[in-house]
Amino acid sequence: MQDVTGDGGVLKEVIRAGAGEVVPQDASVLVKYSGYLEYMDKPFDTNWYRRNLRLMKLGEEITLQGMEVGLLTMKKGELARFLFIPSYAYGALGCPPLIPPNATVLFEMELLDFLDSAECDTFFDLTPEQQDTFPLQKVLKVASTEREFGNYLFRQKHFMDARERYKRAALILCRRPSSGDEQCQIDAAKLLVFLNLSFTYLKLERPVRALTYGEKALEIDERNAKALFRCGQACLSLTEYEKARDFLVRAQKEQPFNHDINNELKKLASCYRDYMDKEKEMCCRMFAPLSFSPVEPEIKNPLQMKGTVP
Repeated sequence: MQDVTGDGGVLKEVIRAGAGEVVPQDASVLVKYSGYLEYMDKPFDTNWYRRNLRLMKLGEEITLQGMEVGLLTMKKGELARFLFIPSYAYGALGCPPLIPPNATVLFEMELLDFLDSAECDTFFDLTPEQQDTFPLQKVLKVASTEREFGNYLFRQKHFMDARERYKRAALILCRRPSSGDEQCQIDAAKLLVFLNLSFTYLKLERPVRALTYGEKALEIDERNAKALFRCGQACLSLTEYEKARDFLVRAQKEQPFNHDINNELKKLASCYRDYMDKEKEMCCRMFAPLSFSPVEPEIKNPLQMKGTVP
């Protein structure tokens, strides 16, 4: 095993190599892990079989020193085995009742993904006045990272949390450009965020807001097929069939062979037929001729009428 720390505190064996950049300081990581004590087959701690893993920030949610040191040597997709001596694990006291004192532990870790949030941390620590002077390229990076956090949350079906990340990204991008080139860069970043917000509001079953952000995207790029598609979906949910058809037909012109767009047009046609059938049925009921019973009403004995003596 490779000595990572130089003092034998963290030893590493690569089982499967990763690719790309090494995890940076202050990153948030998506990692599978299992921790073992010596001579034990079952882990004392693991998240390997959880269906929905969450991003964890180094130094805040991952506090075991050996894990943090090990993760800072890993690349995306890497699977590795680490040995931590007590000073890099649970120390002289251990963690009763699972971890005995002075325990050396073995961890297997697979790095699924990571997001570099250092720029975000720096940006949000600034005052609003200082944020306005933050270099544009760093602002764009912060907005991109916030959007990536939102994408991760969206994939986990945490739509409310994803929405908040996307809205933060949109707010970051509300700055006055100093040139036409800067305006183009900001608009390109905004377009992605507005599309994400439109889709998220559709998932939250709030089509009015989905339409609002879809139209904001179209203000930037009026021929954007994805924005037209989202607006069409929102209008269909609102039963605004004419508007839905207009948006979807425009989207189809941009991408004639897009299966999602074509299927949505078929869905629109089906919904419109059902709507017209129901309208026709309602009209028939409203204007149907009144029917009268041919049977004459029975005339009661006058002596049995109300107010008479039986």
